[in-house]
Amino acid sequence: MARTGFCDSKAPLDLHKKADERRAPLRTWANACGPVEVEESRTAPVKIEQEHRWERRPSTQTSEVIIMGFHEDSRTCKAADGSVEDPVLLYLHDLQGLHSLHTLVPSLLRHEVEMALENLDLIWDRTYAWDMFLDMMRTQMQYSFPNADLPRHFTDATRAILVEWIIQVHELLQFQEETLYLAMHLLNRSLRQLKVSVANLQLLSMVCLFLAAKKEESLLPEVSGLCSLMDHTYTKHQLLRMERKVLCALKFDLSFSPPLHFLLLFASVARCSAAVVWMARYLLELSLLEAQCVVFLPVQLAGAALCLARQVLQECPTPEGEAAWCLASSIHVGSEPTLLRIMHILASAAAKASSQETCATFIKYSSPKTLQVSRHPGLNNAAGLLSVCR
Repeated sequence: MARTGFCDSKAPLDLHKKADERRAPLRTWANACGPVEVEESRTAPVKIEQEHRWERRPSTQTSEVIIMGFHEDSRTCKAADGSVEDPVLLYLHDLQGLHSLHTLVPSLLRHEVEMALENLDLIWDRTYAWDMFLDMMRTQMQYSFPNADLPRHFTDATRAILVEWIIQVHELLQFQEETLYLAMHLLNRSLRQLKVSVANLQLLSMVCLFLAAKKEESLLPEVSGLCSLMDHTYTKHQLLRMERKVLCALKFDLSFSPPLHFLLLFASVARCSAAVVWMARYLLELSLLEAQCVVFLPVQLAGAALCLARQVLQECPTPEGEAAWCLASSIHVGSEPTLLRIMHILASAAAKASSQETCATFIKYSSPKTLQVSRHPGLNNAAGLLSVCR
């Protein structure tokens, strides 16, 4: 929940400052939304509408991967480059009894998704839980980006510094995690709809964070306080005028299904441990710093982050855990090449996170409350991480 008022310290953005002068706040941080405990008795089958079709497709590349995808129709996936890809879901290794499980997957998955949405407080009425989940899967396609091209004079390094500053301000204001992901989504859309000079990039970023807070937070900061965080480089009038420009460019549409919701939903259905959840959340936030990740759907980013987190931690498998992971893998995420590509990007970002100038996310997830996942030794070896993604 956000606070009214600010600390005395300011966090102005200067793209020309040295790394030491742009350090993230050292205050430890943890979001209250951690892994959700689930009941073991919630696997009772529930009836499902007959208009949805389920398919079980073996992989054409390896016999170890079983592909199960939920489809409302028989359409195939379309990759970011326009090519048609076969659907694939997370990763299932050496699971037994899939033939008998296949007949129970639709009803089991629907029940698990409904319970997960309810436990995560993402719904008020469980009656409409499944419909809301289907709507999340549909609407994420609405504002997908065809490419990762940036405006002129706006490089990947400049973008990383800007995102780093947004993360620091978000942490300073103690906003919810959903606010950060929505702010980044609004920024990505605004950069493609508006012509903004480099001098006004910080103003645009603050406006996107402010709009996201209006949608997600219950307490909002004063506009004058936001100006103070920018070292009064911009006036209140300039901030409010930019807000109007952004809202008009976006047609007042601030809707977004953040990848964090998909990640927590998958983790709840798969009954992942706290360590896996925090590791996946860390990897997912690192994707915000990578410009090439904007072309991927939220569900793809969430699925890849969760898969990579499991690979990094290498927890001892249990029959119950593997069965739950198999069930979670019935949710359609994307093609295998797409997921592997995302995992490669996240693995590379995690391996160099501690030595980068943009280290706010690394510091945030190095606290005991987040189980210090950013300091896990398995993240330091980029070659090793990339090898498990093949």
